Amino acid sequence: MSLAFSQIEGRWLTEDKSGVIEITKVGDLFEGRVVGGEKKGDGLDAKNPDPALRSRELMGLVILRNLKKDDDEFTGGEVYDPNSGHTYKAKARIQDDGTLKLRGFIGISLFGRNEIWTREKP
Repeated sequence: MSLAFSQIEGRWLTEDKSGVIEITKVGDLFEGRVVGGEKKGDGLDAKNPDPALRSRELMGLVILRNLKKDDDEFTGGEVYDPNSGHTYKAKARIQDDGTLKLRGFIGISLFGRNEIWTREKP
């Protein structure tokens, strides 16, 4: 299956529907930024392991970075989980049903978890 770059670009609802992430192309790579969703607590990056960053706003925060197109998936990226404050390696694939399967993992892909994002409806 051949994917066009633009298929990953756009606005995606996180699996629990609490966040809207906009994925854009930056150079040859893709990144995802928080552009909407429910604000839990005060909307700050309160779980960040760096105390100096805990007062930054989640809105506008880049949580997905450095994904590159690799055959039929996007690999080599990192995803930051503001709910835990952890950063994981990441890869993603557009599923046949149009959803985005995002896998965050530590070390090798075997040790991680999937999240399925759906396109935001206009």
